[in-house]
Amino acid sequence: MVAEKAALGGTFIVHSKPPAKEISLAVALLILGTIVIAIGLFMFSQQIGGDRTHGILFALLGTVLFVPGFYYSRIAWYAYKGYKGFSFSNIPAV
Repeated sequence: MVAEKAALGGTFIVHSKPPAKEISLAVALLILGTIVIAIGLFMFSQQIGGDRTHGILFALLGTVLFVPGFYYSRIAWYAYKGYKGFSFSNIPAV
C-alpha cells in the first residue's frame, strides 16, 4: 500500500531509528584511523620508533580506517541533524 502511494506520487514518512551498532563502528573507525595516521606521521618524522617506511605504511593503514569511518559518521550526523537527502537507512547493516 505504501509503495503504491509512493509510486503514484503520494507522500510517506519513513521512521528509522539510529543504528547504534553501525554508528559506533563508524566512530571507532574514525577515531582509530586518526590515531594511526598520527602515529604514522610521528614515525615518519622519526619522533618515535620505526623508520620512514613504517611511518608511511601506518599512515596508509590509518587512511584506510579513517575514510569509511568519516563517511558513515558524516551520514549519521547529517541524518541526525535532519539534512535533506540523508537518512539512517543510508548506513548499511553490519
